[in-house]
Amino acid sequence: MHNATLVFDLDGTLVDTAPDLVAATNHALADLALPPVPAETLRHAIGFGARRMIVVGLKETGVTLDEPEVDRLLARFLAYYEPNIARESRPFEGAIAVLEQFRAEGARLAVCTNKRLALAEQLLAELGVRDLFTAVTGRDSFPVHKPHPDHLIGTIALAGGDRAVAVMVGDTGIDIETARAAGVPSIGCTFGYSDVPVATYDPEAVVETYAELDGAVRRLLARSAASA
Repeated sequence: MHNATLVFDLDGTLVDTAPDLVAATNHALADLALPPVPAETLRHAIGFGARRMIVVGLKETGVTLDEPEVDRLLARFLAYYEPNIARESRPFEGAIAVLEQFRAEGARLAVCTNKRLALAEQLLAELGVRDLFTAVTGRDSFPVHKPHPDHLIGTIALAGGDRAVAVMVGDTGIDIETARAAGVPSIGCTFGYSDVPVATYDPEAVVETYAELDGAVRRLLARSAASA
């Protein structure tokens, strides 16, 4: 585990952010007097960002808007979400304990998310876990973002890590595709926000709980070392 770099997606992987993101989406849609959209309808759009959640919400209610109006709703979303970012969002069960274990064994931890960097930093700080991570990058940290491989490659570099001993942990096809393009093995989490089973995207390993993550990470790191 020493010198390994473990990179985590944020929404749906480290933190169950769906309740607060859904609340912000419905707050934005309420400006048009639209009814609330169910969480199950919106949660699969979370990995694509706030704008996609708004567009999905509009589609669900049968409304089509031009881009400036969607931008206005996005601004309304963000104005609500920022002060309410951690009202109900919580780390998934067992996540913090295993991350602390990884850190104690010398691993570098990083976050690579399509959330805007300021919001990602704020969420981690409000949850009291920011100090666990050597690097945090968001959709606006680099000229590109997931699924472009340079988002992950840049995150590993920012953490001072090496792709040859890195693992990406995520919950959607975006994460798995990013890792594959970057030449980094990936672990898919079944408890996240993917619209299809995450195993569909063929990650190198799949975990159903954080209790399984330690073993999966060690197996992938051992495989990487054997092939080096």
